Amino acid sequence: MTATFVRACGLSELEDDTPKRVELDGTPVSVVRTEGEVYAINDICSHANVSLSEGEVEDCSIECWLHGSSFDLRTGKPSGLPATQPVPVYPVKIEGDDVLVSVTQES
Repeated sequence: MTATFVRACGLSELEDDTPKRVELDGTPVSVVRTEGEVYAINDICSHANVSLSEGEVEDCSIECWLHGSSFDLRTGKPSGLPATQPVPVYPVKIEGDDVLVSVTQES
């Protein structure tokens, strides 16, 4: 299977530790630049149907603003209750100023 990458945003559009919500192929994605890296994580909290991009970023995790669960930007795993299920994370490539994310797999 090969990942299909699409442009999510410009690298210059990202502020450190400030999530940017984008929609890619109908999938809501939060793109985050933190600690010198860029990550893409599904924008919907696995515990409650709210946008993670409205939360805060700290220590390579994003916090759901509603109930306080944090998700690791590298793995999508929650670090504590009330969330118990991970959220999907997506591969990211940087080409020039373009941040490319793959939310789909093609065979």
